Amino acid sequence: MLDSITGKKVLIHCYKHDGSVHRSWSKGFVLEETPDHFIVINNKTLVTESDGRMWHTREPAICYFPKNKWYNVICMIRKTGVYYYCNIASPTLYDGQALKYIDYDLDLKVFPDQKYRILDEEEYRVHAKQMNYSSQLDQILKKQLEILIELAKNQEGPFKKSFTEHWYHIYQDLTEH
Repeated sequence: MLDSITGKKVLIHCYKHDGSVHRSWSKGFVLEETPDHFIVINNKTLVTESDGRMWHTREPAICYFPKNKWYNVICMIRKTGVYYYCNIASPTLYDGQALKYIDYDLDLKVFPDQKYRILDEEEYRVHAKQMNYSSQLDQILKKQLEILIELAKNQEGPFKKSFTEHWYHIYQDLTEH
């Protein structure tokens, strides 16, 4: 078993089902690691896309990476409120080099007023066919999207207002010292 990576800066790598690199983040600061999840913050972090395009994140974001759930949630802290970008994805693991997960295209965007939008359904259909997602995987991913929508509607888990506030305050306390 690897030592906890709490308090460390780590790379974050996102792959596609076929093993190709989809996107990578140059660093994420790990606020907490438990047997169930990683809580990471990104702030003005360099992101590299699979086509080589590079950009920096605009605002601080608290990232909830479960180790045993098929999604992750990015809580983007903006002046107009917290926006949530949720990836339907494999459980996240740390291999000693980077946090890693497989992105399965389907995304959920949740706005500060709790309205939401499902994104990239067509991309999901194309990739499911191209990369031969099994019917079992398809069922898991669609069920996880339903679970995420319910969590968002009920403001539970990472969608609780106190979740983002708590972790952002921890980050601020750490950076003030």
